Amino acid sequence: MALRAASCALLGVLVAAAASAAEPPGVRPGAESFPVATAVRLGGDEAQTRFVMDLSRKIDLHVFTLADPYRVVLDIPEVTFQLPPKAGEQGRGLIKAFRFGLVMPGGSRMVFDLRKPVRVDKAFVIAAAHGSPARLVLDLVRTDRASFLRRIVRDDRLARAEMPRQSRPPPASNDPRPLVVLDPGHGGIDTGTRTPSGQQEKNIVLAFARQLHGRLEETGKYRVLMTRTDDTFVPLAERVHIARAAGASLFISLHADFLPRREGNAEGATIYTLSNTASDSEAARVAEKENRADVIAGVDLKAQPDDVANILLDLAQRETRSFSLQFAHELAGEMKTATRLHKRPLKSAGFRVLRAPDVPSVLIELGYVSDGHDLQSLLSQRWRDRTADAIARAIDDHFASHTAGARAGMN
Repeated sequence: MALRAASCALLGVLVAAAASAAEPPGVRPGAESFPVATAVRLGGDEAQTRFVMDLSRKIDLHVFTLADPYRVVLDIPEVTFQLPPKAGEQGRGLIKAFRFGLVMPGGSRMVFDLRKPVRVDKAFVIAAAHGSPARLVLDLVRTDRASFLRRIVRDDRLARAEMPRQSRPPPASNDPRPLVVLDPGHGGIDTGTRTPSGQQEKNIVLAFARQLHGRLEETGKYRVLMTRTDDTFVPLAERVHIARAAGASLFISLHADFLPRREGNAEGATIYTLSNTASDSEAARVAEKENRADVIAGVDLKAQPDDVANILLDLAQRETRSFSLQFAHELAGEMKTATRLHKRPLKSAGFRVLRAPDVPSVLIELGYVSDGHDLQSLLSQRWRDRTADAIARAIDDHFASHTAGARAGMN
């Protein structure tokens, strides 16, 4: 709930930070002063389960539950997680798995996927004492679905009563240059795809977005905004809101894909546009994966605004889709000179992050981290330079043709 209440404040932070130099992926200023989580333990069964996390000092916490799927969410101050690499992948008792990470500047989150509906029996932190670390304790007891849902309704009413009045988003700039919004996928608690060697999609795409941001700013032709400039989670609907509120002329979401070996081999970049129906089963799989970001981060999807729910029926969206498709073709033409493309590089599906009805939008899967050659490229500064140049040329082509078309229409 706090995440939704802070959305407008987050927008202001992102707008102000977009033009400034960002820290390397995974590094935040003053990180050494944050509490440190060093170990976790799970005990119990499917009737009652306890989770314990060791901390360097006592912290506050706020707990709430979400349904469909069943989840328990812990919001805590920003924490440096120094847990084992596979921590959370395997659960026990009522907890199927859990994940953790930054969800906004100054705030971390833990999300517990549940096997059954639960009641939060206890959630507290005890201070360090007698040589033992501080400990966060979460006790869960199995309950029925009706009781679980009643608790959600009660928590939601309390949260709305406490929610501060939101400020209006900042007005669009008077600068006449087109605004390009770059959207590095995932972030914070949502790591995205993770390679067997430990690289995380959220860091790979953030590094590339920074490269492309710098390349576009060097031209002096565009204003450039990033939906996130550090390891912070931003909900999918908020990414769309950021672009629309700032008056974006173009929205580019950046991702990297992963295909398990048992499902075959795939390589190269793919460019996606929005469609009511997926162009093929692969596009449907990718859209489902990318649309799960809010669930992964413990966002209440029922609370998302409805202003983009049926935009495919809107006349403005038809024109926007046309511009999006045009830009996708321009991207494919330029990117093939710099990097490998998928055997079918142009696809479409129902990506939530592409649903701005008035902003031409594409989602680029830069490559497959499951392919050794693609992964080597994604981690290469030379490849980032070359591919960023190609995307910048496609953006030049897009606005040049758009401007020429507008002038022709006036004659």
